[in-house]
Amino acid sequence: MYLKQGGWIMIPLAVASIVLWTLMLERLSYLRALKRQDLSVEDAIRAVRSGASSVDGTGLRARLVRSFLEKRSGFAALDVDMLRQSAMQKQPALGRSLPMIAVLVAVAPLLGLLGTVLGMIETFQVISVFGTGNANAMANGISIALITTEAGLLIAVPGLLLSGILMQQAARLRTQLEEDLTILTRVVRRSNHDRCSRIDELRHGDACRDHGKQKPLETPDPATAMAVSEVGGR
Repeated sequence: MYLKQGGWIMIPLAVASIVLWTLMLERLSYLRALKRQDLSVEDAIRAVRSGASSVDGTGLRARLVRSFLEKRSGFAALDVDMLRQSAMQKQPALGRSLPMIAVLVAVAPLLGLLGTVLGMIETFQVISVFGTGNANAMANGISIALITTEAGLLIAVPGLLLSGILMQQAARLRTQLEEDLTILTRVVRRSNHDRCSRIDELRHGDACRDHGKQKPLETPDPATAMAVSEVGGR
């Protein structure tokens, strides 16, 4: 009954609402998953320095370390590029669907405004034919004008609030990814040394001084050695 009173404009409003909430709930679930069961910075440093065969966790830092360890060559110069590539591959997923969510939030009240205009046009057409004495004939146009405006605002207001929350979470994860990349890049560059840099030792303590679990890296194959020489020549 409610949709019928709003006229045909309620159809695109309903579609926009369904798509908007589907995207927002998917993003909310995905971004929250990146913050749960994650590695600490110290555990990430230990995993990179020891060349761990497996990394537990579903968080963003755990995914970054896992992706890097799968590609690691054993040459510091090449591994730095591999680490950056792993971080770059994680960035697009953080902002996926957010532009579409912002568009739908903006479109919903505009569709409601369109319904308002259509309802007022219908109302004035009735007035031009029957005058102002026929309230029943005027009611349909007025209901279209009010209901579509209400529906557009009901979609846009919570969508705008949740969209802001999602963008803030994505921005925080991007910042974390950049910080992790900076720290792990320093660790990888010093992978042939017995110690981390002085800065990392002060910040992360035992993770940089724990050498007992460190495993020697396998001897790279000739193809990898050639790739390293190309990286060094750039």
